[in-house]
Amino acid sequence: MNSNTTKYTQFIKAKAKELGFLSCGISKADFLEEEAPRLEKWLNEGRNGKMQYMENHFDKRLDPRLLVDDAKSVISLLLNYYPSETQNPNAPKISKYAYGTDYHFVIKDKLKILLEAIQEEIGEVGGRAFVDSAPVLDKAWAAKSGLGWIGKNANLLAKQTGSFFFIAELIVDLPLEYDGPTTDHCGSCTACIDACPTQAIVEPYVVDGSKCISYLTIELKENIPTEFKGKMDDWMFGCDVCQDVCPWNRFSKAHTEPLFHPNPELLEMDYKDWQELTQETFSKVFKKSAVKRTKFAGLNRNIKFLKE
Repeated sequence: MNSNTTKYTQFIKAKAKELGFLSCGISKADFLEEEAPRLEKWLNEGRNGKMQYMENHFDKRLDPRLLVDDAKSVISLLLNYYPSETQNPNAPKISKYAYGTDYHFVIKDKLKILLEAIQEEIGEVGGRAFVDSAPVLDKAWAAKSGLGWIGKNANLLAKQTGSFFFIAELIVDLPLEYDGPTTDHCGSCTACIDACPTQAIVEPYVVDGSKCISYLTIELKENIPTEFKGKMDDWMFGCDVCQDVCPWNRFSKAHTEPLFHPNPELLEMDYKDWQELTQETFSKVFKKSAVKRTKFAGLNRNIKFLKE
């Protein structure tokens, strides 16, 4: 490695920290050989449910060089979203990641600043920012660069910080110093498998997306299948069960990102408030939230399904 590579790598990691990212790891932009057969098997078994988009761009998902010309490095970043306060216990639940401003906007802005800083410091660097909106296997890249390991619930877990964080990437045409993967620390623990209300974790490290409460309440656009009646554990948008029970999440600390603070009304509303939700309140409480993805009608469908 030349001294510039080291200098550039240190600069990027320091800048990421300055922008509030929890951690930053870097991998060589290459074909994900281990992931290829796994992804193919998962898709062939129909674990993606109605998420047809998962079948598109198969090659791009496995090779970042098809997304960014002459890509050399994948810079993986984690951003904490663990809240300091949670909802009224007498209310249908929303996944913690969706409490505040939609993470896509928050992270995209940070990545834009990071890429501009790299270009100012180093010169002409080509690259693209990704926040789970393109065919990038973000957990695989984060694990490859040592930011954590993929747990039995198929989430990225980190010893010091648990799993309540977003994952994003900058893929750049700049060679950097690469980090190596860490080891798996799930051991014989099966807390997530035992706790999943819909038995969506069909075997350690394999989640059947079509059974996952997050899929049923967000991705699925038609009616929720009746087989899930009474199994939704009061979740109306997303689900955190497999993260809440994970022993590594006892180390989660509250985030410091002002944009992730929820609308105070969201925390106060009880079951009755949610059942009487109007389009107007929905628009106010979820003004810039990821919950808008399911739309007012979708959230209403989910609330009704819980109470039927």
